[in-house]
Amino acid sequence: MGPIVIVLIILVVLVFIALIKTIQVIPQASAAIVERFGRYTRTLNAGLNIVVPFIDTIRNRIDLREQVVPFPPQPVITQDNLVVNIDTVIYYQVTDARAATYEVASYIQAIEQLTVTTLRNIIGGMDLERTLTSREEINAALRGVLDEATGKWGIRVNRVELKAIEPPTSIQDSMEKQMRADRDKRAAILTAEGIRQSQILTAEGEKQSAILRAEGEAKAAALKAEGEAQAIRTVFESIHAGDPDQKLLSYQYLQMLPKIAEGDANKLWIVPSEIGDALKGLSGAIGNFGPMSGGSGGQGTVPAPATGMERREKPSITD
Repeated sequence: MGPIVIVLIILVVLVFIALIKTIQVIPQASAAIVERFGRYTRTLNAGLNIVVPFIDTIRNRIDLREQVVPFPPQPVITQDNLVVNIDTVIYYQVTDARAATYEVASYIQAIEQLTVTTLRNIIGGMDLERTLTSREEINAALRGVLDEATGKWGIRVNRVELKAIEPPTSIQDSMEKQMRADRDKRAAILTAEGIRQSQILTAEGEKQSAILRAEGEAKAAALKAEGEAQAIRTVFESIHAGDPDQKLLSYQYLQMLPKIAEGDANKLWIVPSEIGDALKGLSGAIGNFGPMSGGSGGQGTVPAPATGMERREKPSITD
């Protein structure tokens, strides 16, 4: 009983191991390479797969999802003989598990070395300024070369990105000084432009203010003149509406004569010829009051002054 039990236990264990070797479960987005006596037979896809135990072996399990591989900085010489360090990131995906297993020993290392050599070829034809400003162009050229070269390896390069382009320290200092000078220049230009615009706006404002002030003064003068004209017109119409006689006019005329002679500087003043007419009217008004006593007892008369301009000198006042 003892040896038989041991044999049975061994058989059960072998059967269990055979079942484990026979049933292979492949996860989603994965593939497995099966070899029979060291020769490729088939590729196992995702799901439950049956293989011949102890004859078929799993050579490699490959992830079919898109992979991201960052590469360390690589020194590259530009066209103007400057060394720059470039960090790259590769996005790739395995499309053929068999080719990725048998066409290249290590496709990750192969992609890295191909990336370095391609970068040196591309950057070697550009100067530093173009290298710093042409990332999209470099990415497109690098992706085209990598995709073409890795196609036979069962690899598809979906995207290539340059993480950083680091020029030498001395070049970085020079670039910072140049950028600072450009910023100072733009700031000075903007300041001068602001001052110029401010002066233009101030001049425009003063001009507009002067125009408005002149227009206001002109309108005020026009309104003042119109008011004076209206006042004169009103006085003239009032006088005509009152219908004054000659006596009133003569009396008002004589009242204005003392104002003509006012002032100490007036040494000579001229009596207008209209004074005779005013005196005639005034004498006629006085004669209406009755006879005046004279030398012959007859009615007194006031002689009318001669017409024309009479020149009379104002007597000077002496101490």
